[in-house]
Amino acid sequence: MSVSVIRSIASPKKAITAVAVVVATTGVGLVSTPAHAAAPASDASSAKSIARRMIKDPAQYRAFHKIVSHESGWNTHAKNPSSGAYGLVQALPAHKMASAGSDWKTNPATQIKWGLKYMNSRYGSPVAAWRFWTTHHWY
Repeated sequence: MSVSVIRSIASPKKAITAVAVVVATTGVGLVSTPAHAAAPASDASSAKSIARRMIKDPAQYRAFHKIVSHESGWNTHAKNPSSGAYGLVQALPAHKMASAGSDWKTNPATQIKWGLKYMNSRYGSPVAAWRFWTTHHWY
């Protein structure tokens, strides 16, 4: 196994990419299942309102909105059946969101808080996270 594959597997989010590379090189088929079913309109609207209040800068909010729309469809309970990623921001493993609050499974504000901290610490901002997402289709 090459060093680059090992490095890819070292990060949970990158593991999905590593699997895709293995599948592509071996010819084994892979069926992708979306991480979300449509969230009820009131739930999605509520989560968006919370995010808008928490993210003051319009450009940062737009980027956060795009990521969450693609990752979970603004469904607080979205779960990716193949990876186990969970929530609005598809945390992997899901329980990492507990660092933002014990109500991480059900509270969109807790999930948004955790997602913003993750995006800011890993990429510098939601805008930078979105730039990465547009190239890799994960973040």
